[in-house]
Amino acid sequence: MSYKMLVSDLDETFLNDDGTIHKENVRAIKSAVAKGFKFVPNTGRSFKSVQNMLKELDLFDKEDQYVISYNGAAIVENKDNQIMATQDMPITLAKKIFAAGYLSNQVDVHIYTVDKLFIYDINETDKRYMATRGVEYEEIAHDDLSFLNREQPIMKVIFENEDSDIQKQIHDAVITAVGIESVEATYSSGRYVEFNLKGVDKGTASLLLGEKLGIKSTEIIAAGDNNNDLKMITAVGLGVSVANGIPAVKSAADFVTQRTNNEGAIAEILDQFVLAGE
Repeated sequence: MSYKMLVSDLDETFLNDDGTIHKENVRAIKSAVAKGFKFVPNTGRSFKSVQNMLKELDLFDKEDQYVISYNGAAIVENKDNQIMATQDMPITLAKKIFAAGYLSNQVDVHIYTVDKLFIYDINETDKRYMATRGVEYEEIAHDDLSFLNREQPIMKVIFENEDSDIQKQIHDAVITAVGIESVEATYSSGRYVEFNLKGVDKGTASLLLGEKLGIKSTEIIAAGDNNNDLKMITAVGLGVSVANGIPAVKSAADFVTQRTNNEGAIAEILDQFVLAGE
């Protein structure tokens, strides 16, 4: 099989734990792209937060190179950060999610619009985590979300707490409030519970980008480690879990790397399935 595109999760998959890029990943991606291959970050984060990473990979501001952001809610061409497609949620739904999931001041809330991140009641551990990723955000000091009327479209709403029991409580509270038919609910990075509009996920966006580029689903590789990567991994021709992936991702994957995210797992994938024989 000749693969033409790799869509890759970033945190705990492509990036080292400290937010840096393994030198082997840089080498392999540059080699693959030089052959006409596409490396597409497919992340829960904003496309704005990955610009320095794109510079390191020589993909910054490049035509016909792309980023999928917000768990699939936006597809962006790197050249001038041109928005190709968005799948946003109604502000009424965002407000209901916020109200239901904010269980206590032990939880902070992230609200992503297409070009901004607002965080309510951010805690110190989340501040440190965001700093390692170079993510810019605006703190909001109140739970009055009327300002969002000026900030649409809204991409997703997520909640942060490192306790898995609290994460489950948040998940259940939101689903009870808005209905399972309204949202896609996923977990990521061992700390976030994420909510997108129903039907929005990394897999759907990967196939949509492939369709726009004339790339078949069987010609796409997807790599991830966590719950919000599952639909991406099962939607494409070759679904890959990195060695540090959660059990559900490893079980769903066609291939599991020997390397972890800290050991250049993406380079292992590209070397074996794209660059082999060079």
